Amino acid sequence: MTALVARPVAQHRSANQRHALVATAHTRLMMLMFLFGAAVLVVIGRLGMLAVQASLADPQARAAIIAARGDIVDRNGAPLARTIDAWTIAVHPKKLIGDPTEVASKLAALMPEAGDQAHYYALLTSGKSFIYLQRRASPALVEQVNAIGEPAIVFDRDTQRLYPQSTMAAHALGFLSTAGHGMSGMERVLDERLTNPALNGTPVALSLDNRVQAAMESELGRAMTTFSARGAGGIVLDVATGEVIAMVSLPTFNPNRVGMAGSEELRNITTQSVFELGSTFKPITMATAMDTGVVTSFARRFDATHPLQVGRFTIHDERGDPKRWLNMAETLIYSSNIATARVADEVGPARMQTMFKKLGFDTKPDIELREKGRPLWPKYWARTTTMTTAYGHGIAVTPLHLASAYAALVNGGIWRPATLLKVAPGHAPVGRRVISEQTSARMRQMLRLIVQRGTGRKGDAPGYRVGGKTGTAEAAVSGGYDHSRNVATFAAAFPMDAPRYVVLAMLDSPLGTKETGGWKTAAWNTAPVVGRTISRVGAMLGVVPDAHRDIDVSDIVPTLWQDPTRTQPTGQ
Repeated sequence: MTALVARPVAQHRSANQRHALVATAHTRLMMLMFLFGAAVLVVIGRLGMLAVQASLADPQARAAIIAARGDIVDRNGAPLARTIDAWTIAVHPKKLIGDPTEVASKLAALMPEAGDQAHYYALLTSGKSFIYLQRRASPALVEQVNAIGEPAIVFDRDTQRLYPQSTMAAHALGFLSTAGHGMSGMERVLDERLTNPALNGTPVALSLDNRVQAAMESELGRAMTTFSARGAGGIVLDVATGEVIAMVSLPTFNPNRVGMAGSEELRNITTQSVFELGSTFKPITMATAMDTGVVTSFARRFDATHPLQVGRFTIHDERGDPKRWLNMAETLIYSSNIATARVADEVGPARMQTMFKKLGFDTKPDIELREKGRPLWPKYWARTTTMTTAYGHGIAVTPLHLASAYAALVNGGIWRPATLLKVAPGHAPVGRRVISEQTSARMRQMLRLIVQRGTGRKGDAPGYRVGGKTGTAEAAVSGGYDHSRNVATFAAAFPMDAPRYVVLAMLDSPLGTKETGGWKTAAWNTAPVVGRTISRVGAMLGVVPDAHRDIDVSDIVPTLWQDPTRTQPTGQ
């Protein structure tokens, strides 16, 4: 019996359908994965484009990111200016998602120093593509602003110029612009060097010694407060190299927050401001007289018995000064205007001008800084001009001019430009001779006698053999002088038997105090500043105090008139 069996057509068709469905699903899955991958790539590409557009939207913004900038250190390697990591906070107003009123309120609460809620609201609704909210932001602030949750607010790594000593040496160092370029001080002078990628790994060493700088700032700040002065300036200068070991200008500013400083704080009083520096010019006049052969002997005396009348001008001395004939050393010890004027009259205008020009008094101070003031040079040198400039009236220079001149007076007669860069041993800048070695030796003797017996006694520092000259001049104003104000200066050097450093202190418009008996002159205010500064820094600078050592003045002392009644310094 034959049986007929039907073929399983349905089952076969079912298997084929399953294979088709699997293939279709696989194809769809591959297409979905492809589309998802493409979407991811589009998103990533869009984000990249936004980033590029944001950076290109504001070219100034890109320039504002400070490139790595080399460090500045003092002569001993202590950091004065460094570059550290920081953050930048910015916003894309066009991409703002949240309520601008609410976001502005939160920003004002976190960054009130930039403005109030209205200020931030105006920024957020300005329609600009990119605005900086804060540069050099702290990590803590970044975290707080990020917590606002606004996608339009963006953050980026930045670099920050940090001045770890805060206000110390601010005028010498200077500060940067928001674009990271030097705007003043050595930051400006060294801008190209500090931004050179090939060099910024090596710090630049300045001539400053931060220990000496700190000591002088402390002493001048104390004096400025005590005598209620408008301003103060101080310099410590190496007499052999012209290196500026300390440069102080008060009031000062904080280069970390330069936006809070005014024009007075930003002005460098030691290099930009010019003053009539009074009797500190008298040693220069005596050096000129000796070096030109006008006066060759300490035995020669000049009449200071009565005021000197020259045309309609009358030259006086301070009350209480000896009214008699004075030799050159006594003229400086007693700071006689009359005797100095008589010496200058014999020197004459041509030789006085020649000496002043040799010392650079007719040009801006010679130093790397761009912030320099031009001296006030007399337009016409009448006979009275020669006499008055001899004791520092009628001619105005910066304190740095005077410090460099005193270095030449005591270092053997060589004037050198000042520098704020560290000088390698044996590489002192080339200078020019302004007086002979013999004249310089005489000046060292007379400057020491001023401190031992004259107006500079309060500027002495035990064991350091200080020599120097006080100077007090009425403050020059437009059209004349302000008789209620003066400029008090003490320019000194130490040790006088082998001079190493000039130390100068100046106060603008100091007032008298009960302790000074009302005196507001250099003998009472700036001379003590120099004495205290030398006592603090002398050993740091390698000068060993020695109470049994001094410069030999034995050949001059017998020529001096001994005045047993003169026990205190007086006006100048």
